[in-house]
Amino acid sequence: MVALFRGCRNFYKRSHKHVALTLVSCRSMASKTPVGFIGLGNMGTPMARNLLKHGYPVIATDVFPESCKEFQDSGAQILDCPAEVADKADRIITMLPSSPNVIEVYTGPNGILKKIKKGTLLIDSSTIDPAVSKEMAVAAEKMGAVFMDAPVSGGVGAASLAKLTFMVGGVEEEFNAAQELLTCMGANVVYCGQVGSGQDVLFCKTGVKIK
Repeated sequence: MVALFRGCRNFYKRSHKHVALTLVSCRSMASKTPVGFIGLGNMGTPMARNLLKHGYPVIATDVFPESCKEFQDSGAQILDCPAEVADKADRIITMLPSSPNVIEVYTGPNGILKKIKKGTLLIDSSTIDPAVSKEMAVAAEKMGAVFMDAPVSGGVGAASLAKLTFMVGGVEEEFNAAQELLTCMGANVVYCGQVGSGQDVLFCKTGVKIK
């Protein structure tokens, strides 16, 4: 009877531990699952390559076919539009030239939010108007997703060497999930506050003109 009790108790402990683990954020256990990347320009391409170097399968798209072909040769999967990327990945990074580009990529006819899955983590590393970051966060929240702004300090050389600094704004509880990916592309990842704070800190730090 004692042996039976101990066996039941050990089974309960193992079961309880399993339940506890399953309650942990799925993203914290999602290492090496596909990561979406949208925007394969001078900064985006080396950033996405660094994700590949760290073993993350990357699903990407860009408006310029030549950029897609070059990145596909590096081992990434290329899709036709942001919506298709959102259909295949639940962690997506965007690196785009300006606020209008971000609005189009997220909310346009073929945008991310057209096929986004609930629980998706969206990280925007574009340098844009903080008001647009907040607008995208609201739109993402309505779809059950999480949006964080994470603009960068550092140029193409820093991007190639994974030496960027990321200034992150968004829900603090999601920072660790974002940090997992951003540390593959940068030397410093700093939490700045709520959505839009990353853009604000970048402007104060560098005086970069927001587009």
